[in-house]
Amino acid sequence: MYIKPLTWTSAVLLSFCVLTPAQAETGNVAQGKQMAAVCAACHQQDGSGKNNAGAEPWPRLAGLDAGYIQKQLTEFKSGKRANATMKPFAMMLNSQQAANVAAYYASLPVPAANPVAPTEAQQSLGKKLAQRGDWDRYIPACNSCHGPDALGVGSSFPALAGQHAGYIAQQLKAWREGKRSNDPQDLMLAVASRMNDADIDAVSAWLAHQPAVK
Repeated sequence: MYIKPLTWTSAVLLSFCVLTPAQAETGNVAQGKQMAAVCAACHQQDGSGKNNAGAEPWPRLAGLDAGYIQKQLTEFKSGKRANATMKPFAMMLNSQQAANVAAYYASLPVPAANPVAPTEAQQSLGKKLAQRGDWDRYIPACNSCHGPDALGVGSSFPALAGQHAGYIAQQLKAWREGKRSNDPQDLMLAVASRMNDADIDAVSAWLAHQPAVK
């Protein structure tokens, strides 16, 4: 009997599923809304975040997977993910409160994609990297893990479509430089280390301009 071999993506996802920890706690949306009031100063009342050109970007949280948001809050608190801005806020939350905040943001409607279109050069390169990758340089497509339309897959691979370009670029550079390492099996370090600034800027701009919902 012939058994189809695993693709690179299938193998990665399968191995990750085997290692996935216990599911995140169930959050209370109403309680999360109350606690998220302090978050609105950066992430905005509707959870849309802000690009902040020339300064630290604030990511869109609205509509992201609750388990992913909770994981990030937990790891900001533990120090596994370093961010001087988020650390004090994460320290205020116990695990149930983090689950509540995560559930609240996950329940919010996803805002429209970034209206700023990529340049013509960014459009071509960004689309290629997101949808097909660059196997001459061993760069897999973003969509291989983040879903066919970069709308996210579970609590490990967040939605990238419609996320702020500045935030995507900031995180790719953080992985490339070893400043962030809280992803499954160091997948992002392997990918980002093969990307130059032009790659990062192009794919970030292209992803930001994609529809955040289908």
